[in-house]
Amino acid sequence: MTIFQSLVEALESLTSNKLRSALTILGIVIGVAAVIAMLAIGRGAQDSITGSIQGIGTNLIYITSGGSSKDVRNPRPLTMQDSLAMTDQLAAPHVAAVAPVMSGNFTANYNGQETSAPVSGITPDFASVTNESVTEGAFISQDQVLGQAAVVLIGTDTAQALFGRKEGLLDNVVRINSQPFRIIGVLKSKGGGGFGSQDNRFLVPITTFQARFPHRGAPDTVSAIEVEATTSDSISLATEEVSQILRVRHRSAVGLDDFTIFTQDQILSATSSILGVLTIFLGGIAAISLLVGGIGIMNIMLVSVTERTREIGLRKAIGARKLDILMQFLTESIVLSLFGGIVGIGLAWVIATIVGIIAANSGTAITPRIETSSILLATLFSMGVGLVFGLYPANRAANLQPVEALRFE
Repeated sequence: MTIFQSLVEALESLTSNKLRSALTILGIVIGVAAVIAMLAIGRGAQDSITGSIQGIGTNLIYITSGGSSKDVRNPRPLTMQDSLAMTDQLAAPHVAAVAPVMSGNFTANYNGQETSAPVSGITPDFASVTNESVTEGAFISQDQVLGQAAVVLIGTDTAQALFGRKEGLLDNVVRINSQPFRIIGVLKSKGGGGFGSQDNRFLVPITTFQARFPHRGAPDTVSAIEVEATTSDSISLATEEVSQILRVRHRSAVGLDDFTIFTQDQILSATSSILGVLTIFLGGIAAISLLVGGIGIMNIMLVSVTERTREIGLRKAIGARKLDILMQFLTESIVLSLFGGIVGIGLAWVIATIVGIIAANSGTAITPRIETSSILLATLFSMGVGLVFGLYPANRAANLQPVEALRFE
């Protein structure tokens, strides 16, 4: 018996009982759809988060207080003077710009509308370091920093929460922690759901933050310092330069830094690795349903062998070989799983589309991405399930003795 003949007979057998065949492949359909959809959503989330991190800026170095060693004694906080020292071109020739940041989370309100959002105190260099821009208005200026001006830049999500719109907000006064601030600009959207929400925030002059908002430490203490290297190739050199500056200023012993430095590449690599593992984990859980579908195929094929025992005996009596019977039932099992896989691919596309629409409507920047590799993996896996779980029923049918099969009632 040729493969083509086996395929034709398998289709005839399966179509003779359409309802049972449809119920049999249902487990495979759900399994394949779940695997592909989970992988697509996981990759969409990964794209969103890494894109959000990359959108913060390029060639970035993040410096925070606190070292990794437990032996550090009397650690010193980061200060405005530390950030000023990093701008020395003789000590740090590979540093392009430095942006000290003070941050906290406070409640803001406008005409009875209230929301809680991160507030960051910044300098004008923050715009170039983190690739910030405004859709209307202007960025914070050096004069506003020197004058401790009560001005604020507002994120699009925060603007929507307070005003119900994202434009036409200039010169409106919003109260943050009961302090009045005049809006001078609306920040360009960078997308939410990634490395923190970049659209739900306020930016104020760093001197204003020091004067008006409660914070720990001395007045010139900062939460973090963000540094931009001159080029992507000079990030390691810039990292070493700012590290040396801080070690000298903080009088740190060798190997006992009281600060921590992250580069953008390190954050992206760590994030991608974690999300990759999570995506595979979700896909693995979804694959369990494929095994359940395979067990369903095996059960139905065993029932089919029992129902067709006399047919098998008759075919063997007139010369059908053991291999012919084996191929017939294996082909039926594989056709069931393959057809279920094809339907599952279509269902996965529908699920991914629906999730993308829901995410877009809820303001979550996740666009599920179905890859060819996911489709091939799920399809081949479903065929493998059909082959493995169909092997026992097919072998059982092939080993039936013609005389005993013909006597079967």
